Parts: sequence; structure tokens; C-alpha cells
Amino acid sequence: MTTAQPVPQSTYAARVRQYYQQHYPDRAPLAFVRTFGCQQNVSDSEHMKGLLAEMGFGFTETPDEADFILFNTCAVREHAADRVFGNVGALKHLKTRRPDVLIAVCGCMVQQEHVAEKFRQSYPFVGLVFGTHVIHRLPELMAEALHSGRQVTVAPQQDGEIHEDVPVRRDGTFKAWLPIMYGCNNFCTYCVVPYVRGRERSRDPEHILAEARRLVAEGYKEITLLGQNVNSYGRGADHGVDFAGLLRLLDQIDGDFTLRFMTSHPKDATPALFDTIAACKKVSHHFHLPFQSGNDRVLAAMNRHYTREKYLSLVRYARAVIPDISFTSDVIVGFPGETREEFEDTLSLVREVGFTSLFTFIYSPRRGTPAASLPDPISAEEKVHWLQELTALQEQISARRLSAFVGTAQRALIETAADGYLEARLPENSVVRVPGDATLVGRRAVVQIDDARSWIMTGQILSVED
Repeated sequence: MTTAQPVPQSTYAARVRQYYQQHYPDRAPLAFVRTFGCQQNVSDSEHMKGLLAEMGFGFTETPDEADFILFNTCAVREHAADRVFGNVGALKHLKTRRPDVLIAVCGCMVQQEHVAEKFRQSYPFVGLVFGTHVIHRLPELMAEALHSGRQVTVAPQQDGEIHEDVPVRRDGTFKAWLPIMYGCNNFCTYCVVPYVRGRERSRDPEHILAEARRLVAEGYKEITLLGQNVNSYGRGADHGVDFAGLLRLLDQIDGDFTLRFMTSHPKDATPALFDTIAACKKVSHHFHLPFQSGNDRVLAAMNRHYTREKYLSLVRYARAVIPDISFTSDVIVGFPGETREEFEDTLSLVREVGFTSLFTFIYSPRRGTPAASLPDPISAEEKVHWLQELTALQEQISARRLSAFVGTAQRALIETAADGYLEARLPENSVVRVPGDATLVGRRAVVQIDDARSWIMTGQILSVED
């Protein structure tokens, strides 16, 4: 018996292209894509935009103009999920007014069965609902939704495979996201990511290197390696390259570019990794290393697999071999059962490390995670007070750190422009605002630092590189 071969996605892409040519013979269809959540979601959206471009789509920034509307969702915090439901619900009137528009919701939220069921039951005007493991099948799913006229829902629970042939339409021209792995094996008790992203799968280093070389050849000046836990890259793979080894290989690519990466897990960060960063010429000396809590009992309840002292010892070692290293981190305030005394351990760790900046969050229960069922006696008002206290402390530390740059000249990458000002990022991740023309965005410059505040510095451009 001959096994039928799967239909190539290019065939489905041609069907979608033909559908829109028949319905809109005088113009190209337009797609609106909105992304919620992390940089991995942004990268996923760039690949879906690549598929849409192959299907003949142009792009618009307003859903009212779109023939296809896509929301790529995040499940990490309740606020992000509520925003998705609100934004999708607001499209009901648009669908009534324009029945031919196809509305799709994808990503981490949809990978949760109860969310997919809510879209099935309460949002029938959404024509396509699909999870994180089938992004590469977008042409096939769109073809089915367009030709069937019914809601198509696909969110398989098995771990996704890595597909290297998915096109990409990048949002930026000088900064690029480069996924090196997918999924997570850590199962922190507060986190839904392992349930919606699956187990860890690492791309082969040859594919990563080839993509990085293409990016450098195309003029990208900053490449950020992505993974739920980049430090565990290569674990279980047969190619024998770990994350430190991958950094060494990428560092050997010719060209003037900077390598960044996120996110790292402290349990997998090692002195050998910091030794590698110290030896590399193109790897940024900025390290995002989430500690989440400064208290050992809370860390154990979070299933983080390291202690306060382990974290601090990593920071001390890193600063010994990379004196100018900059640390940023994530912190959860008000984890279930956390006491005031335990929260103060977080404050003391922040004082000891002296982070460049922090991403701080009040604990958000996620359905299906162990922490969601833990007793949580601390009031929401008290957690808000703790968060404000933590934020005020970090503002003091940031202002003190940034003041050390005043009077110096620093090389920076100009990233954005608004109202006659440019914002440029230093290699260690701090931002300086300078007057200048928007035509300089994407170029490197030497900037003089004249003043510093809690989160940003101000200065002048001394010179701009070709």
C-alpha cells in the first residue's frame, strides 16, 4: 500500500491566492497582524507574515482595512489574555458589516483547551483558531476556513516539530530575532509556557549559522537569539553543541554586529558560559537573568531549582570575568504564600546585585499550573504596595548606575525616533535620548552622556558611523 504524501503548504498558498484573486481581482488582499506577549511571539508573527506574503497579501496597520485579521496571543498573564478577548470581541461588528473578512486567533492562549473551547462557543465569528504547534500550516488552515465557511480549530497537544522552510517577513531592518530553540522543560509552578509551547526542541546549529550569516549579509546590526531557556540549547540533541559552543560559532561570523540573547534560566547558567561571553568579541555584555524571588523557600515553591546564594555566586563570577556586565531580571511579587519577610529578601537581593533594570509583575494565577491552587492570603492591595516599593528601589539603583555614564562618550545603536529626538541603546542595554534626525535610525553613533535619570540618559551625538 502506498502512503499518501502530505500536500505541500505551497499548494495551499496557491489556493488562498486564487481565492482572493477571484474575490478581489483589482487589488491585493490586506492582512492585519497584532502580536501580544514575548519576543518569541513576535518572531512567530514574522514567520506568519512571511507565509501571508507568499499568499499574495499586503499589510495594513488598521483592522478596518484588512481582509484577514490575525491575533497572536500570550498566555503568561491574565491581563494579556483579557486584552485579547476584548480586542477580538470588538471585531464582531466589523464581521457583521464585512462578512468576507476572515478573523483568526492563534498562539499560546489557544493552545489551552479551555480557551480554544471559549472561542468555539462564544466567538463564532472567529473563523480560524490555531495553536503554537501548527503555525507553519497557516496556508492550509486558511484554505480550509475560506472554502468551508465554518470555524476551523486546530490545537494539537503533541510537541511541535521544527520546520526550517517557513519564510519570514521581518518587522525591522537593523535588529532581528533569531530563534534557536522552542519549548521548555522547567515547569516552574506559576508558568503555563511548558503546557502551551511543549518540550524543548533545539534547531541544528547549521541552520542557525546559515540564518545568522544571511542576516549579517543583509545589514542587520543586532541579532537576538531566542528561546524559552537559551542556556539549555542543545540538550538531548545529537549535534554536540551547547549554548556556549553556539555563541563561539556565531562569534566567528565576519561582520560588524552584536549578539544578544534571551531568556536565560539561572539553574543552567554556568561559569563556563560567562567565560565564553568574556572571550567573544560580538556577544553583548548584557545578561537578562530572571531571579523571580530572593527567598529560598519561595524559589523552592516556584520550582526554580536554584537558591539565592547560587544566583548571587553567578553574578559575582560574571562580574569577575566581565567587569562591565549589565544584569536585568524578572521579579514576581506576591507569589502565593509569600510573606513580608520573604519579600524583603527580594529587596535585599536587588540592592546587592544592582540591576540595570527590572521587569516586575504581581503574580497572576494561570489555570492548570500548580501555583494556581496554592493558598494566597496576601491581599491584592498589599501586593500593589510591595510592587511600588520594589519599583521605587530599582529607580534609585538605576539612577545611581546611569549617573556613572555622565561625562563619558559611548558607542550606541540608534533605534527609534520621535518628536525630534532619537533613542540609542548602549551595548549594556541602557538607553540615551539625543536630538537628531530620523534618517539616523538604524545607524551606530558615538554619543556624549550629559545627564541621567532613573530609566534614561540624555546627551548629544558626537559622530555617526557609515
